[in-house]
Amino acid sequence: MRNDSAAINRNSGIRITGKIIAYLVTAFVIFGPLSGLVIWSFAIKWYWPHLFPLEWGLSYWIKAFQGELLRSFITGINIAVVVTAVVVIMSVPLAYVLTRYRIPVKRIILVLFLLPQAFPSLPIFANLLSLLYKWGVAGNISGVILIHIGAAFIYSIWTMVSVFQSIPLVLEDAASTLGAHRVRVFFDVALPLAAPGIFVSGLLVFLYSLDEFTGTLIIGSPFVKTLPVQMYLASMGYEMQIASVTSLIITVPGIILLLFFERFMKAEYMASFGRI
Repeated sequence: MRNDSAAINRNSGIRITGKIIAYLVTAFVIFGPLSGLVIWSFAIKWYWPHLFPLEWGLSYWIKAFQGELLRSFITGINIAVVVTAVVVIMSVPLAYVLTRYRIPVKRIILVLFLLPQAFPSLPIFANLLSLLYKWGVAGNISGVILIHIGAAFIYSIWTMVSVFQSIPLVLEDAASTLGAHRVRVFFDVALPLAAPGIFVSGLLVFLYSLDEFTGTLIIGSPFVKTLPVQMYLASMGYEMQIASVTSLIITVPGIILLLFFERFMKAEYMASFGRI
């Protein structure tokens, strides 16, 4: 009995040790790259061959919350809010029509929305630049918003189609049987049930717009600067502290919003992707 008990305790110790090692490895993979950014963001003086900074301070964080970096952050937030509102307003009714009505070319339409993602974004944005110059929106916020809307629309439309497909049609049929017309069925039945999915769709669009770099740099340059653009410019100028601070500032909203994403994302939405 003692030998059996000792063997059980040994096996239990091995399992616990294995879990601890697995957790440590996972934490290192996730937080290892971020730790370098954190150290650089507080480093005032750091050069080879010293393992850690010779001088620490908050001067670069203070700089980030004033002047051009703060304006870039506010610009990015404003652009993301406008893009999210426009894309969600456009995608929700369109996704409902694609889901509830018999459209022979529905799959082709959805594939066409995916088509821009099949090609590298850099040549697409570069070719669009000349067109936007003709329209007079290149180099300003309007042009950047247009680019973000076009690129982010795919995330919203596919998400909303899966959301509406996950809603039982029998609920809408019951409302129609009781005399509700199609518009009222949409606003009183489908839309409230789809609210969590709409929130998830908006989060995806907002995160995309907030982190979008290539289109913003090409279309908005040199007058529109968001934090991703500032991070790129700082990196190219070997301003590692500024680049680290801006990257951490971008990361924090993303982590917070992804927690909300996990809270509102339902398994039915993911299952419905297979039936699109």
